[in-house]
Amino acid sequence: MNYWLMKSEPSAFSIDDLKSMPNRTEHWDGVRNYQARNMMRDTMKVGDRAFFYHSNCKVPGIVGLMEVVREGYPDHTAFEPDSKYFDEKSDPNNPRWYMVDIKYLRHTRRVISLAEIKDHASLENMPLVRKGNRLSIMPVSKNEWDFILSLEDRPER
Repeated sequence: MNYWLMKSEPSAFSIDDLKSMPNRTEHWDGVRNYQARNMMRDTMKVGDRAFFYHSNCKVPGIVGLMEVVREGYPDHTAFEPDSKYFDEKSDPNNPRWYMVDIKYLRHTRRVISLAEIKDHASLENMPLVRKGNRLSIMPVSKNEWDFILSLEDRPER
């Protein structure tokens, strides 16, 4: 099993939006970065776990847990001219962009903020805290996953 962190702006798609979807499942569309695309297309597998991370908000941080329930497949929004994710160079016969389906598992017991994550030496190698990393999807090691989950029951720093 692999572990991931997936970012979304809560004003665009939040953990509560995911929870309210039929079967608490939705596709993770609109990713327009080749490295993140490659992870969804080539590496993410059914059963993988992911942190839902709210970005570009007052308190960015981890707000929930998700599971990958469908492996990478072409992102149809790239082919829809009315979509904000439309890409005129993407071809349905040779798709450029991919997405996965994710399922809501639960909210974290509290927001585990970016500031708190940065405050722990054991998380200093996470792509999330490295300077210049703006990927919307990134791998998380098993040790990082377990450590972050252990923070839920600790008082916020």
